[in-house]
Amino acid sequence: MIKYNKSKKGAHAILYSLNPPDETQREQLIAFLRKEHHPNIELTWSKDESLSEGFRLEVGDWIQGDSLVPTWHLESVYDWSIEGRMEQLKEEIRHLSAQNGDIIPLLKETIQNWTPEALASEIGTVLTVGDGIATVSGLPNATYQEILLFSSGIRGMVLELKRDEVGCILFDDGENITEGSIVKRTGKTAGIPVGDNFIGRVIDAMGNPIDGKGPIESEVYRPIESSAPGIIDRQPVNRPLETGIMAIDSMFPIGHGQRELIIGDRQTGKTTIALDTILNQKNKDVICIYVAIGQKAGSVARLVNTLLQYGAMDYTIVINTSASEPASLQYIAPYSGCALGEYFMSKGRSVLIVYDDLTKHAISYRSLSLLLERSPGREAYPGDVFYLHSRLLERAGQLSEDVGSGSMTALPIVETLAGDVSAYIPTNIISITDGQIFLESDLFFAGQRPAVNVGLSVSRVGGDAQSKAMKSAAGTLRLELAQYREMEIFSQFSSDLDEGTKRQLAYGKGLMQLLKQEQHRPMQQYDQIVTLVAALNHVMEEIPPNHIKSFQSEMLQYIDEQAPHINRELQQTEVLSEKLKQDIVVLAREYLGKVQGTWGGD
Repeated sequence: MIKYNKSKKGAHAILYSLNPPDETQREQLIAFLRKEHHPNIELTWSKDESLSEGFRLEVGDWIQGDSLVPTWHLESVYDWSIEGRMEQLKEEIRHLSAQNGDIIPLLKETIQNWTPEALASEIGTVLTVGDGIATVSGLPNATYQEILLFSSGIRGMVLELKRDEVGCILFDDGENITEGSIVKRTGKTAGIPVGDNFIGRVIDAMGNPIDGKGPIESEVYRPIESSAPGIIDRQPVNRPLETGIMAIDSMFPIGHGQRELIIGDRQTGKTTIALDTILNQKNKDVICIYVAIGQKAGSVARLVNTLLQYGAMDYTIVINTSASEPASLQYIAPYSGCALGEYFMSKGRSVLIVYDDLTKHAISYRSLSLLLERSPGREAYPGDVFYLHSRLLERAGQLSEDVGSGSMTALPIVETLAGDVSAYIPTNIISITDGQIFLESDLFFAGQRPAVNVGLSVSRVGGDAQSKAMKSAAGTLRLELAQYREMEIFSQFSSDLDEGTKRQLAYGKGLMQLLKQEQHRPMQQYDQIVTLVAALNHVMEEIPPNHIKSFQSEMLQYIDEQAPHINRELQQTEVLSEKLKQDIVVLAREYLGKVQGTWGGD
């Protein structure tokens, strides 16, 4: 072993090669090391017979620990071997693949003009590891959300930056990582492969297929986090995204680019509303993305089977991180789904993304934050938990025509405890979104499904997200229901009611029955409009509540047979003229006269 330029203070370097450097090579290496690392440098040559061509230069320092024998602490590696140079070329090709569509001419040019560079690979050391978290020293230039590669092949992501160390969350089982393990920077920000081939597939948070249908050929690699579109790149929400659920489309409409929260207690039908909305996008040129965060694997499997059964997987992507997955994957799952949605939005497509649910997402982030020794705040959540969801949901929106007119509509789901909408996470997300659909347990258990609470639900976009026909048909529906709920509460304290009050209660009860809807049976908008026009003109006022749904379906069929021009005109013009209204009411009363009395004394 030959040593050069020995000094008491400074950096150390070891040169691995088959033959020792000559005097000129030695001077060039030392000049390079002085420029890049430290003016006082000690260079050591070590023979490595595996390096028949090229060399590898490792820079670090000898650290005196508790034992008498110093240990070598590696900081940077300059790999000038054949393997290292080929790895550089591979990375250059990967970079081209991620940025361009037709890369063959660029590949030829890159290979012809490619010159290897003396790139340093920063090397760090694991200080502590446990519970899916690794603390690493020796990576002073590591960046937030950079992917790190451990010596065991496990990947992690930087989530905490401190003065002398970084906190890293692990995406795989960390059993093979021990204290002192080597960690390498990749220079690559955490991202996910995206492309049209992901449609119809079930993937994990890293973009890997988990449906047993083979690998997915991606088009580009997209960071999981990116800046939300600016004000100039957006336009107002003005196109309705129909859910097929009459209670929502008529009173709390959702538009393309809107963020509408679905909130309620456990088992009140939150996922069903999101699922029915996905089913209703069939043949409407909308790409749907369903992100399952911390759900049971069996529940997600049933949901995928439902999508397959109704042909919805033809335009849907499912991202699943089940409850058994590490908290790190649950944390990045919604960002991965959003990156996938942004890919389609950037191509001018319309996207609907469901986050089910952000309560579990916040819990996974709280777990990671506490393990990273961040200061706990309210309910032990870290201080940036609001920013956690705002930077996710702000990426949804309707883009302007100058940037392609794409849109991404977000339906985040939040679970409450005992209907407490004033809890920490629910209030945070309510303040971020453009409205909420509140599902009430009492209504659900009383058989009102979907159990939409008319008083607490709201759409801040309102009529701008409705067609003119639906806006005209819905009319006073919400006001009528609010009066009914108020009168219903009042009537509980009185046994003697006048005829007018009884009639109004019966009318309100009929409207509530009309808003009931079977799951996975979304209604076409023209059927909703016809139903609302007939109901709000008191056509069904005298029908017993338990016969209203059957009357509704038979009436719609009768009107479609007798006057097919009504549905045709509503679909083509999306305008409800006064003549159409009169035609609908006349035909509805005509059918009522045919069937009146058939329900007997019910």
